[in-house]
Amino acid sequence: MIGFNERLQIIYGVVDSKKGLDPVVLDLRGLTSELDAFFICHGTSSRHVKAVTEAIQEKLIEIGEKPLFIEGLNEGTWVLMDCGDVGIHIFEEKTRNYYQLEELWSHAPLMDLAAFNSASDSIT
Repeated sequence: MIGFNERLQIIYGVVDSKKGLDPVVLDLRGLTSELDAFFICHGTSSRHVKAVTEAIQEKLIEIGEKPLFIEGLNEGTWVLMDCGDVGIHIFEEKTRNYYQLEELWSHAPLMDLAAFNSASDSIT
């Protein structure tokens, strides 16, 4: 089993390689007992959202970290992947703008993606 930060690095690396847009990681530790983080990004279309989702799923399975469930893949406007301690939200841009999860969870600190960016090069 991989650690929390390594899981986020892997997710970031896959999203980056699939050209997922505007990734954000909200640190939920201390705010909820359900999850430690939300990873949020968006794609340019439902096809792009599905491609990013499927790539993340494939990579996680490859490293033995199969998501607990994936919801919304058929529609492709908002996909939620439950990875235990990390919830991954992959939106179409207009859907992300409508629901504004970052605003809803504005009290959650943002995690530094620069650390994930440099580490993801060696992981993906």
